[in-house]
Amino acid sequence: MNLLTVEHIAKSYGELVLFSDLSFGINKGQKIALVAKNGSGKTSILNIMSGRDTADSGKVNHRKGIHVSFLAQEPNLDLNLSIEETIFASDNHILQALAKYEEALAHPEQQEAYQKAFETMDSLDAWDFETQYKQILFKLKLEDLSAKVGSLSGGQKKRLALANALINKPDLLILDEPTNHLDLEMIEWLENYFTKEQMTLFMVTHDRYFLERVCNEIIELDQGQLHTYKGNYSYYLDKKEARMEREAVELHKSQILFKKELNWMRRQPKARTTKSKSRIDDFHTIKERASQRRQEHVVQLEIQMERLGSKVLELHKVSKAYPGKQILDKFDYNFLKGERIGIIGKNGTGKSTFLNVITGLESPDSGKVVVGDTIKFGYYTQKGIPIKEGQKVIEVIREFGDFIPLKKGKQISAQQLLERFLFDRKKQYDFVEKLSGGERKRLFLCTVLIQNPNFLILDEPTNDLDIVTLNVLENFLLDFPGCLLVVSHDRYFMDKIVDHLFVFKGDGRIADFPGNYSDYRAYGDSLLQEQRVAKDNKKERGTSKSHWKKDSQGTKLSYLEQKEYKQLEKEIQKLEVKKEEVQNKFANASLSGEEIDLLSLELKRILDMLDSKTERWFELAAIQESN
Repeated sequence: MNLLTVEHIAKSYGELVLFSDLSFGINKGQKIALVAKNGSGKTSILNIMSGRDTADSGKVNHRKGIHVSFLAQEPNLDLNLSIEETIFASDNHILQALAKYEEALAHPEQQEAYQKAFETMDSLDAWDFETQYKQILFKLKLEDLSAKVGSLSGGQKKRLALANALINKPDLLILDEPTNHLDLEMIEWLENYFTKEQMTLFMVTHDRYFLERVCNEIIELDQGQLHTYKGNYSYYLDKKEARMEREAVELHKSQILFKKELNWMRRQPKARTTKSKSRIDDFHTIKERASQRRQEHVVQLEIQMERLGSKVLELHKVSKAYPGKQILDKFDYNFLKGERIGIIGKNGTGKSTFLNVITGLESPDSGKVVVGDTIKFGYYTQKGIPIKEGQKVIEVIREFGDFIPLKKGKQISAQQLLERFLFDRKKQYDFVEKLSGGERKRLFLCTVLIQNPNFLILDEPTNDLDIVTLNVLENFLLDFPGCLLVVSHDRYFMDKIVDHLFVFKGDGRIADFPGNYSDYRAYGDSLLQEQRVAKDNKKERGTSKSHWKKDSQGTKLSYLEQKEYKQLEKEIQKLEVKKEEVQNKFANASLSGEEIDLLSLELKRILDMLDSKTERWFELAAIQESN
């Protein structure tokens, strides 16, 4: 069943054409991801689909009566409402019934209103819904329902908007970077939620594990053309590579044909027959096809790293706390040359504060941070590049100089450097505030790297970066010879570049784990499995039939127990016969629904009796065998 159709939409800003003539559809049950480079107009497409923006041409058709929810990168929430009021402000009829029921409970003297609210809850089967929505809020760490939206952080607002969208259970959920501002535990919960729920999704995300595990279709916007892949991220990568190879072969054939036709055209055929005119028309089509070039510019990262001395960075019994929250508690660590450490932990456990203490932006309450004489930090923060009104892209780089030193004594102009970071000459004179989120992050990354750091600290570097840039950044970091400290919720990124982890567990507790994120998850899963087995074994020791014999040594069956033991054998045999008789009755195709229900109840009663008597028989048998 088709829910939404996009027909021939186009969008431009002045001379900048984002996209034109795009068409696609979304059917019920699909989980689609839109993939494209930064600045291609992904967010604009989502805004047009959700009705927040209009296309210059084309249209979006919604199936009549469907409910669409949109999670924007910057959600628009009423700052004066509380978390709970925001949830209840929805037009969801079950939530409205819940709100009226809560109001009726607060005024027990209004019996008629209470009765009406109670009956509405019953008719909508809404009793479990309250538990469900509170569970979603709990998973997204929004437990204080009375907290005002205006007092929430940017990440909390994004999570509240996500919770609101999930709770409303729309027919179609449109998501713009849903994993931003979520910690790893939340992302994995959201993955499982989307996998289990029969929801229709259309999303933009650069989280490659999320793409792999949630999406069943990927649409790529590449050089103005849409390409559809009916599978997950691995399937997309495989099929895209095959498409690129196929396009290269077709381009080569077109170029050979173009040369042949060009020779024919140069001979200037005099006889303008219908056939030759047709061939001339075809020539122009062939020329256009043969002159196509893929704009495969790739970010080029190159720096002249400062030399690392013998002393890198030492933390001696460092403590840091805020009122009611311990971040670091006498933390000791000695960083070595070439260390590549990832930092993970729930939101609010102090990961960013830890980075600020290391770089001197915040002072520890006690202890000492000793930085080596040769250390030059490159700190990529979540806040990103500070935007100055009226500042152009080229001016940001020129603050560091007109020429930037590179390896082996080379240097590069500010313009050339920006071109390496995919800002063409025209884009370099755009205002910074007009850049997309991903373009701003790319520019910020450029400003960090051109300062030639030898100790890179990256706080959520993958947010808003497109997949192409992420791959280049990963390859650069793999070759980076200095120290690396990175906070990221991108599990694919972490798995690729870090050697071990600092796991922030809250209350100042930090564990040093020797491995990447997948290793840590596998270790955690094995611990949980061991705990379950130990728990089951403990339970078995109390009730297991194999222990009856041991526990009953030195005892013997009494006269009444011997009689019971023999009687149980007969009763178990009779129950087995009855069970088979009832099971055979289910084979009758003419049974009514009521008769099936009665038979099911009868079978359950027999099975319960059989289990009870069998268990007692084993207990008595163990005592009998021990004597």
